[in-house]
Amino acid sequence: MSSSANLYREAAANVDAAADDLGLEPTVRDILSSPQHELIVNFPVQRDSGEYVMFQGYRIQHNNVLGPFKGGMRFHPAVDLDEVRALATWMTFKSALVRLPFGGAKGGVAIDPAKHSRSEMERVVRRFTHSLGENIGPGYDIPAPDVGTNAQTMAWMMDTYLNSRGPAERQGARGVVTGKPIEIGGSLGRAEATGKGAAYALRHLYGEYDRSLGDQTVAIQGFGNVGSHGAVALEELGMKVVAVSDATGTVHADRGLNIDALIAHANSASGVAGFSDAETLTTDEFFALDVDVLMPAALEAQITADNVDSIQARVVLEAANGPVTAAAAEKLHAGGVDVVPDILANAGGVIVSYYEWVQNKTQHHWSAGDVDSQLRNTIWDACDRVAARRNGAGSTRRHAAYLEACDLLQSVYELRGIFP
Repeated sequence: MSSSANLYREAAANVDAAADDLGLEPTVRDILSSPQHELIVNFPVQRDSGEYVMFQGYRIQHNNVLGPFKGGMRFHPAVDLDEVRALATWMTFKSALVRLPFGGAKGGVAIDPAKHSRSEMERVVRRFTHSLGENIGPGYDIPAPDVGTNAQTMAWMMDTYLNSRGPAERQGARGVVTGKPIEIGGSLGRAEATGKGAAYALRHLYGEYDRSLGDQTVAIQGFGNVGSHGAVALEELGMKVVAVSDATGTVHADRGLNIDALIAHANSASGVAGFSDAETLTTDEFFALDVDVLMPAALEAQITADNVDSIQARVVLEAANGPVTAAAAEKLHAGGVDVVPDILANAGGVIVSYYEWVQNKTQHHWSAGDVDSQLRNTIWDACDRVAARRNGAGSTRRHAAYLEACDLLQSVYELRGIFP
């Protein structure tokens, strides 16, 4: 079985475990066990050389009982159907956990953006968006940035969507995507949201421990949008970021890394490798660091049965989607390591995407302070409910999060009924 198929199986297993404990009604369980829609598009794009290349893209719409489908667009060579299915499933339960009126979706294109020029990437984005047609829309399915995409990607998607609609439909349609540049309807605080939300979740966890974050050490895997903004937020809370790893290498300093300088270096050098004010470690050495918190903020399945025994961190903060496999999570739990699950730890992105969507719908602009306080309160409310559920059920934090999400989804189906 492929690694992405395993991801989808693990996503479904989390749902099944919660459904068993809740005695979820069989029909509701069946509905939540499979995506509602699966779209595969194949489309040609002209390269700068004049050659045409075929690309394959996906949009999986898992569930929309709570509201419009919502989820990122990922551009990465490993994107395939099962990976996007897993990511869409997680989005349904993430939105339910933090009580957003959104469903779960995810999409992507199997492509390595680093191997294409800016003009080629623009053509890929526009052609993919056009191929999706009526399958996205501000009241139906709302994409956002993910791995390999950014605010510029969303700007191209929005522009393509708007130019495919009549004048009347364009009014209020900027909300077709979130994570846009501020100048065209984006929200203050959206770029920082996922990393900052993870920091708020960790702060709540330490509050449960009745401990301070001051001088606690953290190692961060992945230094893109989530990892870099997370590093800034954690440093502001008093933590010491001692190691950062990305696709180019790993840098480490016991005294703590200069995060501002590291961000500047990574932006200019396209990665953390070569940062002069640190020592270099191997990937294995990075995961074996004796730190208080390990924050995986890259891709799925980074902590597995193969390397979990080397983990010495006391807390694993899942800022990425599915970075800890089920088998590894069981070992960590058995060893007393607290895993803050992804559907809680990285929910900041979709939370502030919701705020952006609301601002677009109401033609109102929120201040950075308003966005930040609402994000913090929403994350902490979810943390409160997960902690209470965990203590009541005597379960892991991950299982408690899925119990919370499933409980809401079951209640909604009971109230709405199932058509016809």
